[in-house]
Amino acid sequence: MLAETICSAAAVAGLGIAAITAYRKRFLAAARIAAYSLVPLGLVMIGAVDWIAGTAFSPVAWAGFGVLGGAWLLFSSTRAVERRRGGRKETTGGAEPRAVAPAASSPSRAAAPKPQAGQSAGEDFSDIEAILKKHGI
Repeated sequence: MLAETICSAAAVAGLGIAAITAYRKRFLAAARIAAYSLVPLGLVMIGAVDWIAGTAFSPVAWAGFGVLGGAWLLFSSTRAVERRRGGRKETTGGAEPRAVAPAASSPSRAAAPKPQAGQSAGEDFSDIEAILKKHGI
């Protein structure tokens, strides 16, 4: 009963502030304040305040929140372990984990261009240096 009274009083106070704001010709702000102040009144009218007040003081509800927290902790910890393992499944019997793509396990040497006979490794970036100099960097 006390929670409903407090919510109703907050709604009335908010509507009063909205009326004063509207009197000052700030109608958009007054409408927004009125909307916010009607929320607690609506919650009282649908009975949500009774449910929330009953839940807040119920030991069974708090135990339920504890169980939900434990479930969330289990989900998140198993997810973290999966990420740490790299998504591979648990192996049994001491077998080594299989490669995801066995054919692509070694990097290709042909992908990186080799400097030509008269070129040093620093000359590979000459085109990048030219672009940077062009822009004054």
